[in-house]
Amino acid sequence: MATETTHQAHESLFAEFRRLSPKVTGGVMRMRDEAYADGKVEGKYKLLTALAISVSIRCEPCIRAYTKMAIERGASQEELIEFLNVAIIMQGCPGEEWALKAFQFSKEFTEGEAVSLGESCCA
Repeated sequence: MATETTHQAHESLFAEFRRLSPKVTGGVMRMRDEAYADGKVEGKYKLLTALAISVSIRCEPCIRAYTKMAIERGASQEELIEFLNVAIIMQGCPGEEWALKAFQFSKEFTEGEAVSLGESCCA
């Protein structure tokens, strides 16, 4: 219950910050949309790259969001695993632990379990 209340407080804080800083936070969102758009490289591969970076920097909200977005854009389990392998190699044992989180999230998304992303710049 306390965690949920804290999460709700964070969500309203994030929403308030976005209202107070629309040019910067909106700019970040527009840059993200453009960066992950299909171009010479399919967007799903860009999202998988962002996921590997998120694992490397150990950002759980980013890991959740980029896992979900990559799957929604058509990334297969095999592709996801290959990018997570890159993240593991770049981080060693800590990378493996965080890659397991991404794998867990991917299973939740593909098996239809409801997973709340909350509010963050990545969600």
